[in-house]
Amino acid sequence: MRTWAKAPTDGGATAGGTPALQPAPSQSGVSSPCPICGEERRAYLFVVHGLQICRCPGCGLVTLHAQPAAANAADASAAAPANAGPAMVCADSGTELEAAQRYVRSLKLRGLERGRLLLVAAPGHPVAAEAKSSGYDVALHISIAELEGDTDLKGPYDGVVVCHQLEKATDAAAAARRLQNALRPGGVLLLTAPSIESWPRSFFGQQWTEWRPENRYYFGPATAQSLLLKHGFEHIWVTPDRRRYTLRHVYRRAVTFPRTTLTRLIRLLFHITPPPFRDMSLRFACSGMIVTATRATLRERPLCSIVVPAYNEHATFPALMKGLLAKEIPGADKEIIIVESNSTDGTRDLVTACGQHPGVTVVLQDRPRGKGNAVRAGLQQARGDIVLIQDADLEYDLNDYDALVEPLLKYRAAFVLGSRHGGNWKMRQFTDSAGLAAYLNVGHIFFTFLVNTLYRQRMKDPFTMYKVFRRDCLYGLEFECNRFDFDFELVIKLVRKGYTPLELPVNYRSRSFKEGKKVRMVRDPLTWIRAAIKYRFVRISRLPR
Repeated sequence: MRTWAKAPTDGGATAGGTPALQPAPSQSGVSSPCPICGEERRAYLFVVHGLQICRCPGCGLVTLHAQPAAANAADASAAAPANAGPAMVCADSGTELEAAQRYVRSLKLRGLERGRLLLVAAPGHPVAAEAKSSGYDVALHISIAELEGDTDLKGPYDGVVVCHQLEKATDAAAAARRLQNALRPGGVLLLTAPSIESWPRSFFGQQWTEWRPENRYYFGPATAQSLLLKHGFEHIWVTPDRRRYTLRHVYRRAVTFPRTTLTRLIRLLFHITPPPFRDMSLRFACSGMIVTATRATLRERPLCSIVVPAYNEHATFPALMKGLLAKEIPGADKEIIIVESNSTDGTRDLVTACGQHPGVTVVLQDRPRGKGNAVRAGLQQARGDIVLIQDADLEYDLNDYDALVEPLLKYRAAFVLGSRHGGNWKMRQFTDSAGLAAYLNVGHIFFTFLVNTLYRQRMKDPFTMYKVFRRDCLYGLEFECNRFDFDFELVIKLVRKGYTPLELPVNYRSRSFKEGKKVRMVRDPLTWIRAAIKYRFVRISRLPR
């Protein structure tokens, strides 16, 4: 999740400006852990409408620090007008009707053409009528409070639609589990919610209209995905909610929000605008996001897929495999996928012998097509919840696995990079070729600057071999690079899809060209520049049909 541009202003920061960490009480005063990563502390951000907004220091989920109980909710929302209420939907609004039509189309795009639906939405939400007119059976229409209560859900359902309700749950984790249990295997979930990473939130800051007392959670694409992955969903797809708005609709929404400078300006603008212009419509991305997913089968223990491309590594491969076979990953099982590219030094015989070990899959290519091609072949075979890429040389330390995988197992991150810097920019130090080592180090700085500038990141080592990510992050992505430009392609496409990498330090000892390094000094940098520029502008993902 992006860092917040505005620092706390009500004494919530430490002397150094870092958001203060404090326990997160629930309504009962008992510590309330984060529904995603279990962290019990919160980093205080600011106060809006008398409510403390905080961020989980583990996964980045933004929440109300103290969730108001029903008894004092009126006090918390004292700034709201008397007619404000939980129903946020103008059922007769063209904006809402058009949005309901797009939600139903999203179900069809996920392969659910007909079926029995559970709808969790405000009373009178137009998606109910739209789904029925499209041939769906809306068997049950309830609110989030009823979902969290003792309501018999009467499942299983072919699909579940949740329209701006999950953010109001008292316990998002329990709500997600009930939704998963209500679906048949392979059933489709469609969820809409305000996005903390939307442009209105970034533009309006503390004036954002979604800062409301009844909204207890503020998800972004990454935190929404983590919550769903943790509670039994997969193939998650997130898109901004693009709506067609009129000034009249915006005004009708504004009068239900707590009074702020922004809502007052909207009211003023409505009253001074000539009536014919109040109903002119424009389509643009709004504060919401649309999340779709399918129900998965939860494993008893997570599985980590280790993808090993191997080509002419006869000298190092036996030691690597000995370490990999012996390596235990705390909290997870492992599978090893070796992709051998028809080596000329006997590596293929060593790889073939490893295929006899349980948990080892061997892919034999007929000819070498490049490291990127081998990794892509390995990704196609991966079955794990987590994927880790491991070169067949000994430049990296297998003991770093524990630290790299832990944030993914605890749902604190979806994408981790093992940074090789270690406080020293000279990552490569060849005793027999100091000039070449300096050339590579300077090149690393240049390409890191290029990628960070093009994609507005602050990565230290985007080209590290240690890339660890949830396999579901690859959903909807297609790859084409065959050589070392695949390192660029993979990182760039994950970043553009919305995953900000968590960088953790790892041990690294670069080998020289005499020891087997395969980068070509002229050809490969040209492909890196091409990849860095190309993937900034082309479409990088699409929902699989």
